[in-house]
Amino acid sequence: MKQLLLLLSFGLFLLSCSEKEPRQFTISVTLSDSIQTEGLDGRLLLMLSNNEDDEPRFQINGGLDSQLIFGKNVENWKPGESIHFTAQDFGYPIESIADVPAGTFQVQALLHVYETFNLSTGHTVKLPMDNGEGQQWNRSPGNIYNLPLPMNIDPGTASTQTVTIDKIIPPIEEPEDTKWVKHVKIKSEKLSEFWGRDMYLGAHVLLPKDFSDHPEARFPLMVFHGHFPSDFGDWRTTPPDPDLEPEYSERFGVEGYNIIQQQEAYDFYKRWNSPDFPRFIIIEIQHPTPYYDDSYAVNSAAQGPYGDAITYELIPYIEEKFQGIGEGWARFLYGGSTGGWEALAVQVKYPDEYNGCFAACPDPIDFRAYCLTNIYEDKNAYYYESDFRQIEKPGHRNYLGDISTTIKDYNHLELVLGDKSRSGQQWDIWEATYSPLGDDGYPQRIWDKYTGEIDAEVAEYWRENYDLRYILERDWAKLGNDLRGKIHIYCGDMDNYYLNNAVYLMEDFLESTTDPYYDGEVDYGDRAEHCWNGDQENPNHISRLRYNSMYVPKIMKRIKETAPPGADLKSWRYK
Repeated sequence: MKQLLLLLSFGLFLLSCSEKEPRQFTISVTLSDSIQTEGLDGRLLLMLSNNEDDEPRFQINGGLDSQLIFGKNVENWKPGESIHFTAQDFGYPIESIADVPAGTFQVQALLHVYETFNLSTGHTVKLPMDNGEGQQWNRSPGNIYNLPLPMNIDPGTASTQTVTIDKIIPPIEEPEDTKWVKHVKIKSEKLSEFWGRDMYLGAHVLLPKDFSDHPEARFPLMVFHGHFPSDFGDWRTTPPDPDLEPEYSERFGVEGYNIIQQQEAYDFYKRWNSPDFPRFIIIEIQHPTPYYDDSYAVNSAAQGPYGDAITYELIPYIEEKFQGIGEGWARFLYGGSTGGWEALAVQVKYPDEYNGCFAACPDPIDFRAYCLTNIYEDKNAYYYESDFRQIEKPGHRNYLGDISTTIKDYNHLELVLGDKSRSGQQWDIWEATYSPLGDDGYPQRIWDKYTGEIDAEVAEYWRENYDLRYILERDWAKLGNDLRGKIHIYCGDMDNYYLNNAVYLMEDFLESTTDPYYDGEVDYGDRAEHCWNGDQENPNHISRLRYNSMYVPKIMKRIKETAPPGADLKSWRYK
């Protein structure tokens, strides 16, 4: 009897162990012995694709055609060691590998490498350093991956499949200077102090016609804000390549869009060289951070003093080197989307340092319309409030209103790509820019990344520091005279990301101001998607290629009306 009880107890023990640690389908990822390292930190990503047209790492997105991805953190990962992906690891768009349908997939793993930063705040954080690619996890030099391999996936079978990552993404070659385009890179003392290591800012500088022949000239500066530019964009000194095979643009529904792009770039070159075109300097700034492909050009708790570094270090350096006038009345800001928000935010936060902004399709400029979420009144960012239903808020639409993804989908993809605001994607960079620093040194979450529950205290911090409409309304008595005539905002009324909703709220305030009246411009494109920029005559796929010349008449008018007595209005016209 005693022996029987012992056997029964042992059987129950084995049963309880099997319940706690059930055998399950596992994919094991090993770091190859060929990788020379003493240990790596980072985000390990596992991707599965049933589409062989491209590598899985290039098929991950927030849309309907995204393939599968799972992610987890690794620390001090050494060659020969294996990391296991099981049903417990979070994925997108399927949350668990246990729910992946059985079949043959192309499988690829990639380690997004993190580096350690000792911040001036006293915190130590681990983040991906930009390596010249503009914070693209699937292309970043130094990241380690494997070539796709076919694998039979059957989550219903308790088995282990293996992947070995053994290839390193190579460095990116920096662009070379030409007669027209110069490239600068400076160490920022302000940023280096914050990050605890040398940090740099860069820019691509387009010089005016006959620059070298006019050492006496001093030029106005046009700052084109936007995402990380690999070189100066939409610029071409030769006609389109006659052998170029036409490509169809799915986004715009236009055949041969690559040829159109080359033609527009060449047409800009011809306009830039025409006799009556005013002579400016145009710059596109490179300011990637460990959180995104650019810093949003403002000071922030998690990213440091990028606003001050750009305005007081980089721009004066460029103006000194390339004969800029170097005064606020001769500097102008423009850009679209991220660049649109940056243009307006920089103008608001540095009102005397710039003489006008042209903000096209800006990221949310009133957080009561943070896309489709009011972060001050809504309790949840992912769902509309209801007692008995759960309807997700859309994240992307076309001009007819057809929805292709939701806010929850975008954020869950980011949660796979990186926790602690480290995905390098859109919602996380807003968080990294606008949020206060948490006790762990990372940005505080505006909402729970999985559930969407909003943190009201963090929302209040956002309001006071980065809600541009609120800041203008709060401080108009102080800012109004300095910003009069400087604010120009443009947006399509069917913006894909619902950014027009915040523009409406901003317009309501601006048009109600009387002391002084803002004396600027807000305009909308009928049925226009992201990123409409104020051109009422041409379709979006054309106007988006003309940023560098479309605002020039308004800039010239502004200079004529506001240049101080004795200002240089002739040397840069070669007169």
